[in-house]
Amino acid sequence: MAGQEVFRMAFESLADKLQNVFKNLTGKGRLSEADVKAGLREVKMALLEADVSFKVVKQFINSVQERAVGQDVLNGLNPGQMVIKIVNEELVKLMGSEMTEIALKPANEITVIMMAGLQGAGKTTTTAKIAGKLKAKGRKPLLAACDIYRPAAIDQLRINGEKQGVPVFSMGTGHKPVNIAKAAIEHAAKNGDNVVILDTAGRLHIDEDMMNELVEIKKQIAVDQTLLIVDAMTGQDAVNVAGMFNDKIGIDGVILTKMDGDTRGGAALSIKAVTGKPILYVGMGEKLSDLEQFYPDRMASRILGMGDIMSIIDKATAVIDEEKAKALSQKIKKAEFDYNDFLDQMHQIKKMGGMASIMNMMPGMNQLKGVDLDGNEKMMDRVEAIILSMTKEERANPDLLNPSRKKRIAKGAGVDIAEVNRIVKQFEQMKKMMKQLPGMMGGKRRGGLGGLMGKMKLPF
Repeated sequence: MAGQEVFRMAFESLADKLQNVFKNLTGKGRLSEADVKAGLREVKMALLEADVSFKVVKQFINSVQERAVGQDVLNGLNPGQMVIKIVNEELVKLMGSEMTEIALKPANEITVIMMAGLQGAGKTTTTAKIAGKLKAKGRKPLLAACDIYRPAAIDQLRINGEKQGVPVFSMGTGHKPVNIAKAAIEHAAKNGDNVVILDTAGRLHIDEDMMNELVEIKKQIAVDQTLLIVDAMTGQDAVNVAGMFNDKIGIDGVILTKMDGDTRGGAALSIKAVTGKPILYVGMGEKLSDLEQFYPDRMASRILGMGDIMSIIDKATAVIDEEKAKALSQKIKKAEFDYNDFLDQMHQIKKMGGMASIMNMMPGMNQLKGVDLDGNEKMMDRVEAIILSMTKEERANPDLLNPSRKKRIAKGAGVDIAEVNRIVKQFEQMKKMMKQLPGMMGGKRRGGLGGLMGKMKLPF
């Protein structure tokens, strides 16, 4: 599931309630102290219903109220907007103010990262994804299988490591975890790996044996970063788990998983305030792209309905090939845009998480109820099936599509010929529009996806 589904699923209810409160405040013009306090009481209830820690809510409301009932706000030109601004700033502060990276040593030294967490939180999968993220940044990670209690865990780590193209060090289940960790570090030193990530054993509940094992590893090995994986679906339990792990073994950061599940988002808003440790990543699905860096300011913007344009830019930058974009720009200028190019644009949208993902990051889009984004995604799949049912020649030369070819394509894609005709017609209209927009795709960050989406209606 796409990253921005985090917002839709974890924060939709909270966002709706907060936006209603703010709508009432901005609609009043001048505000009294009583208006602000009444609005904040509603904010308080909304946060508690989202499973935010009571202590955290109390501190948050006090901070906002202290700032919002000042003369500058109440007598300002737009007091409602100023209250929203204060709430936004305090939300960011609550979640940690700034995005936090995993602290790594210089590339010529080995960084040791220990992953900890309860069984079922998605620790092993997340561990491999972290390795994939570090590899993408130019590091050479090695995964170390230190869970000796669950044989399947070693296999799982190996499979997930292969998916990320990251080697896995294992000694089976017959050795102590601390000795496996030591051997993995020696192996890394010999093979030029500069990050060793220890996948440790989880339990269903916090127990003494698990904690002692982690303490033992930290006593005998210089662990640079201890990262805790917690299940967001457990709400306040996730916050309590984070607090207990921090007290027992000391953690440096938290990764929240299963944010795509039935969660109200309370853990994301409470963990930093309760533990003092930052959320580093949030996980929303199986793919590597479904593990997203956590930006407190962007999350606050989404919650308050202000959108998240920066994440759109980041995602677009990650998937758009600049060389391809330049080549596409030239083709458009010469009116040579074909179905291969069109397919490439669709793949870029999918890599960004699909239309629903992009729309959910747009300011105010979360307020559009009843828009069938899932239907849009299905339509994209049908359009892709139609294009893939064309021959190479037909994709490269759209003018070849006569009635008999269209009939064959419809049959191959399993759709009605009317649908093929509609796509062809819309494609031709889009091509005509491109002719009228010379240079639209030129320049950095304007090529490919951004240009197409910004200037024309895609046929899905």
